[in-house]
Amino acid sequence: MAEHHLQRTASFHVPGHKSGQGLYGGAESFFAGVLAIDYTEITGLDDLHRPSGAIKEAQSLAAECFGAEETLFLIGGSTVGNLALITAICGPGDILIVQRNVHKSVLHGLMLAGARAVFVSPRCDEQSGLVTGVRTEDIDQALQRYPEAKGVLLTNPNYYGMGIDLTPIAKLAHAHGKPLLIDEAHGAHFGFHPDLPSSALKCGADAVVQSTHKMLTAMTMGAMLHLQGDIVDRDTVKQRLAMLQSSSPSYPIMASLDLARREAAVNGPSRIEAALPDIARLRERIGELECYDVAARRPETTAYETFDPFKLTIADRTGMLNGFMLQEELEQRGCFAEMADTEHVLLVLSLVSTSQDYERLYEALADIAISRNLRNNAEERLRRIGSNNRDNRVWASGLSGSVSEPVLFTMTIGQGQVETVSLEEAEGWISAEMVIPYPPGIPLLYPGERITDACIAELLRLAKFGARFQGPADKSLRYLRVYVDRPAD
Repeated sequence: MAEHHLQRTASFHVPGHKSGQGLYGGAESFFAGVLAIDYTEITGLDDLHRPSGAIKEAQSLAAECFGAEETLFLIGGSTVGNLALITAICGPGDILIVQRNVHKSVLHGLMLAGARAVFVSPRCDEQSGLVTGVRTEDIDQALQRYPEAKGVLLTNPNYYGMGIDLTPIAKLAHAHGKPLLIDEAHGAHFGFHPDLPSSALKCGADAVVQSTHKMLTAMTMGAMLHLQGDIVDRDTVKQRLAMLQSSSPSYPIMASLDLARREAAVNGPSRIEAALPDIARLRERIGELECYDVAARRPETTAYETFDPFKLTIADRTGMLNGFMLQEELEQRGCFAEMADTEHVLLVLSLVSTSQDYERLYEALADIAISRNLRNNAEERLRRIGSNNRDNRVWASGLSGSVSEPVLFTMTIGQGQVETVSLEEAEGWISAEMVIPYPPGIPLLYPGERITDACIAELLRLAKFGARFQGPADKSLRYLRVYVDRPAD
């Protein structure tokens, strides 16, 4: 791309901005540099869908860097990778074993394939209330119950950097002749330092989707799909990607993937080595403020085995600020977080975060503590921790490890005649709405899922203990919307 740019050629091809000549209204200063290399499939620049030159070489270098046998560039984020994998291994009516708390792209992939999901509920960390990963024995139960399943799809790590050792699950899936597919959107940096978790590929996964733009340095929407072994048919995956990705892929995004790969390979280990002590000190200093809880790997936890130090999850231990309020306070001080939930704020660090960034965050949190008078009350903190642990044990005891019946996903989900029935009388009907209890934020019912007696009992139990519910039209959960024309068999 750089060589072509230096040739100063005349463009008689798309795109219409002609290397940035069509910029007006002050946009030049923002876009001129990128649009100057915003090319298309012209001679010398290769073709993503039939790579034979520079793109092929870049993908080969990426495979070597990340430990794959073959790597494919994605210009539609991890979303398109998940869609391609699911539609490559599943057809109408096929079963896929899926972690219940997955990204919406997995659900969309199931819809495109017309596949059925067998959901396995993950564990819940008692102290934080955050949902983590599944247990090997629960995946084993699902595989024993549904030997016809086409594979297992898990998310690891979760948004907050908590994960599991995938090695035993990979061995289990392979013993059953099934591929292990991993949505590793938040783990592209794993494996580049001994103090970081192992990558899913290293643990034996067959296909891994990574958002190179999230934790490494590619442009937004830049991602990679890594493949190894022969269980997943690579030609089918490539055919699905040709269908799902644009026929006019972004060359700046692809170039940024190549540059991100090079940065990770050449400087990744040293950058991580330099960053880890600074991050540890930042965590320590925030903890010394005494009014914040900072999530970290704890030896006593059984809900997750691995933890990403580049994810900083903070909660106000005094109870004065919920996660959304704390996020707003940080934004007022120029620190913009990745996301917030009812309890926490998630801040994402990276290999190129600076000591100035860390200091600005610390000063913002210290100023919030003073201006909002967040005084640490030991008695109140112990009461809240005890209450949270009790509540999280209640929610986890009913949710963790459960294996659902197959749930059919089609493009017609959300359509059809519905009616409202009381929760106590909903057994045997097919749910027409999603029901998500908070905490811990795991969908307990998906549209299209059969409402069982056990599910009703669990919803009643959660309501009794004060859970809040997102999704249902009736927030009190006395009634559920069900499909009239889709009764259970």
